[in-house]
Amino acid sequence: MISIADAQKSIAERLGYDKNAKLLIIHADDLGDAHSQNVASIKAMENGVVSSASIMMPTPWVSEIIHYALAQKSQPDFGLHLTLTSEWKYYKWGPVASVDPSTGLVGPNGYFYDNCETLKNVPLEVIRAELEAQIAMAYKMGLKPTHFDSHMRCLFDIRPEVFGLYIEMGRKYHVPVMLSQEFLTAQPECAKYVHPEDLVPTSVMSASPEDFKKGMPQYYENMFENLKPGGFYVVAIHTAFDDVEMQSICVDHPDWGSAWRQADYDFFTSKDAAKLLKQNDIQVITWGDIGKLMAKK
Repeated sequence: MISIADAQKSIAERLGYDKNAKLLIIHADDLGDAHSQNVASIKAMENGVVSSASIMMPTPWVSEIIHYALAQKSQPDFGLHLTLTSEWKYYKWGPVASVDPSTGLVGPNGYFYDNCETLKNVPLEVIRAELEAQIAMAYKMGLKPTHFDSHMRCLFDIRPEVFGLYIEMGRKYHVPVMLSQEFLTAQPECAKYVHPEDLVPTSVMSASPEDFKKGMPQYYENMFENLKPGGFYVVAIHTAFDDVEMQSICVDHPDWGSAWRQADYDFFTSKDAAKLLKQNDIQVITWGDIGKLMAKK
C-alpha cells in the first residue's frame, strides 16, 4: 500500500507548483475568544501574511468574527477550532450541546475544564455530540468551514478513539483536518485511522515557551529557513493585541498570553515576514486550497 508520505508528493504539483515547492499554511488559532483576538487576526490576514484561521464556536466573541466572515465578498479561509476546554483563570465558556455535569465535559459551574487530561474518561458519544453541535452551530450561522483543528490538541491527546472521531468529522463534512505526518509516525495507534489518500501536512509547527523567551522573530526566521523542498507545512500561531482585554483574559497565564499573541501579530504583519517568505521561496497556501484537492479525488 502507498504510504501517507508518498501520497503527499503530488500535492504541490496538483496545486500548480513545482514538485519541490515549499508549501506553508500560516494559521491563526482562537478566533472568537476575544474582540482583541478577532481584530488582530483580521488585520493579520488582510494586511499581513496569515492565510488561514480557525474559530472557537463556544466562545463569547464568535458572533463578531462570523459576522465579519459573512460580510466579505468571499468567505475568508476560516475553519473550526473544535473546543473541549476553557483554559483561562476567570474568562470561561462551556459546551454548545449540554452543560449537564453528568456528561463529564464540564465542572459544577457548567464550564469546560481547563485541561485535556480531565477528559480521558468522557464517553466517545458525549464528545461526538459536542463536536457535532459546534459544527452545526457554525453552519446554522452561515459559516462554511474550510477545515477542522483541535484546541489545545485535546482531540489528539485524550485517547486514540477520540482522534479517530476527529478524522471521522473531517470525512463526514468533506473538509481537511489539521494533523501531521510527524504525529502519525510517533503515534501508530492513531495512524490506523488515517488513509493514504488523506492530505496530511509534513509537519505542524508552533512556538514553545522557550522559543518565546528567545524571541519570536528568531524562531520564525529559523523555521522559514529550514523548510524542506517538497514539504507541506503548517505553522499555528495566535494573533491578538497585548491590550487590557487580553491581559485580563490571560491573567496568571504567561505562556500563550497577551504578550505572546502580540509578538505573533507583530511578526506576521511585518515587512520582514513577507521578505523572508520570498527569500526562502515559500508558497503560502490555504486550507481551502487543500479542500479543493479533496473534492477532485
